[in-house]
Amino acid sequence: MTGPFENRPVEERVLLIGIGTGEGDDVESSLAELAQLVETAGAVTVGQVVQNRESVHPATYLGKGKLEEVKWKIWETEATGVVCDDELSPAQLRNLEKALETKIMDRTMVILDIFASRADTKEGNIQVELAQLKFRAVRLVGMRESLSRLGGGIGTRGPGETKLETDRRLIHQRIGQLKAELEDVKRHRQVARQQRVRSGLMVAAIVGYTNAGKSTLLNCLTGADILAEDKLFATLDPTTRNLKLPGGQQLLLTDTVGFIRKLPHHLIEAFKSTLEEARYSDIILHVVDSADPWMEQHMYVVYDTLRQLKIQDKTIVTVFNKIDQLPEGTILKDVAADYQVKISARTGEGIRELMDVLETILQSRSVYLERVFPYQEAGKLQLIRKGGQLLSEEYTDEGIHVKAYVPAELFCQFFR
Repeated sequence: MTGPFENRPVEERVLLIGIGTGEGDDVESSLAELAQLVETAGAVTVGQVVQNRESVHPATYLGKGKLEEVKWKIWETEATGVVCDDELSPAQLRNLEKALETKIMDRTMVILDIFASRADTKEGNIQVELAQLKFRAVRLVGMRESLSRLGGGIGTRGPGETKLETDRRLIHQRIGQLKAELEDVKRHRQVARQQRVRSGLMVAAIVGYTNAGKSTLLNCLTGADILAEDKLFATLDPTTRNLKLPGGQQLLLTDTVGFIRKLPHHLIEAFKSTLEEARYSDIILHVVDSADPWMEQHMYVVYDTLRQLKIQDKTIVTVFNKIDQLPEGTILKDVAADYQVKISARTGEGIRELMDVLETILQSRSVYLERVFPYQEAGKLQLIRKGGQLLSEEYTDEGIHVKAYVPAELFCQFFR
């Protein structure tokens, strides 16, 4: 039983603000997504204000008249803070805090906060702290008053307020340390990639907009036990699992962090070592939430992020997920993809078709091998079973007569 005077955490109630600067801007969907982000970060949205103007105000984000409206709305809704839908400059942050006399946050701060609460591994924590420190280092002056106003909530997780109040020089020293640690992680990843190349196994990277069902698909295909919640950025840390296809071929599947519109530049930089898993993959599995009304925009964001990461010239399989939530006869198309498959990772519908597509891709990159191996080279059959497709094996007096499809890299390494 709780007493009448027990201290409870103060519920963070925020007002969302968005700017529409042209016909191409979809402020409505962007603010709806921001509301999901805020909810994921543990706050409650109590209202929103949208201003249409030619450009964002360089000093205060909003125009003078709209600032008065926001101030009144804060009082009316009893909001404890404001979240802007764009990344604010230090001057905008400082000026808004003075004008509205409340805690000011932006989309980037909310995303960084979610990442800070979701990072479980050492690598994830390093990446998040590095992104937060880089972001905050140039905003220390503007954020001090704002962050001290409530003493907690969004924007205060991760490195924490104590680091923010330290000298810039110490923060930059810490950034240097984190970069060195990430370089060490990067070296380990490169060693792991080299081992994969030697094994002859091809790699497929699962990419997509956040909450499209990437982790659910990985679980469905490989039996992995990855957290798969109906939340934005439910999982951060990459997971690699082995997938055995019906024809006996094996493929490595790597899950990656979800993409989102206006993905903070600091996050892309910090998570490069993780996102590079997609760059060094052979196949891109682009998972799309086909039931999302903003599916087209989300697909554009994914392709744009892949371009930023210089991930090009890959075989792309677009996996339209959640078809169990669509009306029958719905047309789904991605002209940028090499292959398209419609599935429901939740029910398993279409999974066999997806595996068939993966087998087709692997076979198209394989070399037909027909050879008699001496019995002292019998160990090579295991390489074929693991990295290729063993069609037949016959044990004769001369040796083992093998017919198989072998990945070109494996063929060049062992069977030329």
